[in-house]
Amino acid sequence: MMGKGPAPSRIFFFILFFLSFSGCDYGRMYDQESVRTYETAIPDLPEGTLPIHGGGQALKKADFATLRNPLPRNADALEQGKEAYKYFCIQCHGPLADGYGTVGQSFAPLPTNLKDTSVQSQTDGGLFIKIGSGYRRHPPLASTVSEEDRWALVHFIRDLEGK
Repeated sequence: MMGKGPAPSRIFFFILFFLSFSGCDYGRMYDQESVRTYETAIPDLPEGTLPIHGGGQALKKADFATLRNPLPRNADALEQGKEAYKYFCIQCHGPLADGYGTVGQSFAPLPTNLKDTSVQSQTDGGLFIKIGSGYRRHPPLASTVSEEDRWALVHFIRDLEGK
């Protein structure tokens, strides 16, 4: 025979219900800085400057004719560009950079021949922007290839001229 008092499970659920609503003060939690992390306004950049990291939007608006390659053209930069080409570009542009890569052969039109005068006549900034932001069928690689590797790729592409 059961006793006259409330069942233990009812008491347990009543206590659980009471504790769940008495432990949180959502008004004070909302006032914490961690909840409002993006309410702080980011200061404007001085005109004519580009951020070192994460400046993709500003870079797209930049005059790429005036962008200069910050990497010195030397054997290290060319080797870095060659390694980046092998990792990111060779599948489409091919081992000879002529547009006949394993994956690129299935594209119509074929990927660009990087030795062609239409590529070699572009400015360093123009090549850098097109590698990062994409151009026609070329995918944007800014989120995949680091900025330094993209500049090294520009040196590597320049080194293909006449080969």
